[in-house]
Amino acid sequence: MSSGVHAALVPGGVIGNGRYRLLAKSGADGRSNAELWRARDGQLNRDVALTVLLGDLADNQAAARARRTVERAMHASSFTHPGVSRVIDVLTPGTGIRPDEGILGMVVAEWTQGTDLMDLIAEGPLPAGAATRLLEPLGAAIEGAHHAGLVLGADHPQRIRVTSDGRLRLAFPGPRPDAIARDDVKGLGAILYLLLTGRWALPGGPQGVPPAPTGPDGTVVAPNALHPYLPHDLSSVAVRSLEDTSVGGIRTSAAILQVLDQIAAEEAQTALIAPVDPDKEEDQVVWTTQRPREDKQQKKKLWISVGVLALATLSVIVWLSVQIVGFFSDEPSKGGGPTVVINQPTSEGQNVQAPVAAGPVQPGQIGVYDVTNQPDNANQASRAVDSNATTFWRTDNYFQQFPALKPGIGLMASFAEPVKLASITITSPSAGTHVEIRVASAQDAPIEETKVVGVADLSDGQTQIQLNEHEPTGHVLIWITQLTSSGGGKNQSEIREVLYTRAQ
Repeated sequence: MSSGVHAALVPGGVIGNGRYRLLAKSGADGRSNAELWRARDGQLNRDVALTVLLGDLADNQAAARARRTVERAMHASSFTHPGVSRVIDVLTPGTGIRPDEGILGMVVAEWTQGTDLMDLIAEGPLPAGAATRLLEPLGAAIEGAHHAGLVLGADHPQRIRVTSDGRLRLAFPGPRPDAIARDDVKGLGAILYLLLTGRWALPGGPQGVPPAPTGPDGTVVAPNALHPYLPHDLSSVAVRSLEDTSVGGIRTSAAILQVLDQIAAEEAQTALIAPVDPDKEEDQVVWTTQRPREDKQQKKKLWISVGVLALATLSVIVWLSVQIVGFFSDEPSKGGGPTVVINQPTSEGQNVQAPVAAGPVQPGQIGVYDVTNQPDNANQASRAVDSNATTFWRTDNYFQQFPALKPGIGLMASFAEPVKLASITITSPSAGTHVEIRVASAQDAPIEETKVVGVADLSDGQTQIQLNEHEPTGHVLIWITQLTSSGGGKNQSEIREVLYTRAQ
């Protein structure tokens, strides 16, 4: 029987009592032993989407699972939404399917014009704005179905198609018999992850699609850890939708939709920026499909540019040397805004007398400290201690202030030997950022095991924070608990330089 089944399920084959001629296979969902086909309805002369459940009728368990899938699809036929293909008919052996076809059930849905989701990402991940615009209609469909008490089964990428007007749509309905609403939420997050990274983050994905990478604890690596340019909120919601709800996972599609709406709104604001007029800014072209032309004048300009670049590089090296010498001098830095010195009260409410500074001390290493394992711009952390105020480490942009998605974010500095610090001076343009200076016993110490020795609201410029009495330590954390807000859902802070001053 199995050989007969495979002989029938080929392009040109006819199934469903001779009514449906198979045109092209769109994919397969191995979790329910289902094949997904585009077919032609010979009676109504139209294309349809077939979810064909294969198996042996003698296998009672498989037959029961197939019946449950068909029943759930039939119940969902009353639900209409642009994000879901409408179920036209359901077939079972004896009612539209011959018992000798080796098919346990079939869901017939209207055909979705457009392209396969897998073809869309074949050339690489999509920008955040494009991903949100594509995903919103499908997310809205899932949310509407859940309110109606239905489960759609939108948790496999080959069941999704992209419509001709740029929307993701569940093209092959037919949820697994044991699928629950939470599986739709996971599926939505996994599809978002796929759009942003080109990787599939759930079990049972299609062949040829690389799985999402995981960390040492088994959790999926955040998309912005693979592509740092992605918005933190979008990256976080993709990962949290996949996690167990008992450890902070997202429970509903409404939470995902909220972030998608926020990202879409921000993209819309960006779109209002006027494009460069090519007639006025000929030198602004950054992409061309024309072959380069041999141009002696252009070569001359190129050599001049190389010479200027070499001279500029030499100037930067000289300037950097001067900055390093200045870094180890006792004179305060000039420029860059006002310097604010903040004294910390003791437990008795009296100010601590600042200890006499013995000079700056450079950490052996510095890294981004994040309790959610989704560090912001981890590759930029060293810029905060490179003695160059033109470089910086910056947090991701958050639509909501801490602790909406995480309790905070910070920079953990580790020293070659335990040090006792008198003060820390932070150069930053992010006025209003609230920081806590904490000492820790280890680089990866839990936040609750660190000790606060200073707090401050940063000014635009330099903020010197005098530290309370503490034991020498090898690890010092600058812990940001409130970001600078500039309105419109933009909460972000930047640190350009950190100067650690040793106590005498």
